[in-house]
Amino acid sequence: MRAIFAILLFFSGIGPAFAQGTSVLFGSSEHDASLPVEVVADLLEVDQTTGDATFTGNVVVGQGEMRLSAEKVIVEYKTEEEQQASDSSGKINRLIASENVLLVNGPEAAEADFAEYTIDSAEVIMIGNVIVTQGENATSGNRMVVDLNTGRAQMSGRVKTILQPDN
Repeated sequence: MRAIFAILLFFSGIGPAFAQGTSVLFGSSEHDASLPVEVVADLLEVDQTTGDATFTGNVVVGQGEMRLSAEKVIVEYKTEEEQQASDSSGKINRLIASENVLLVNGPEAAEADFAEYTIDSAEVIMIGNVIVTQGENATSGNRMVVDLNTGRAQMSGRVKTILQPDN
């Protein structure tokens, strides 16, 4: 799927725009990182020493309007010190997704090899073969940082954008 999309981007009739880094909008700015996080997967393993949970096989994570899917997602919980500092217990610190990662937030979608979602900052970092689709427009690069609070994203690493003109 990704290879076909890349070929279509390359051979489309619209000239691509290249840049080292660019800002894009991604999803709505109404994300609420305090909402519960729901995880569905084929298998769950828990590390008794750290308490971290590893979900594998058709993993789908949902929080509000945002959906994250991958073959593997590790849920890291806050350390005891972090929990005391934030006056919370058993809270998720971050989610680490790998293998066929897809992030959907509102009308936008992004694919990557790897993603890390830090809950408190509502920041998602996607790395490796990142492709963002927004309607008929597409942007690709090596790394994207998304602020879910504002809906702004920063794409870097030989960024390629294809914009469809209004006809």
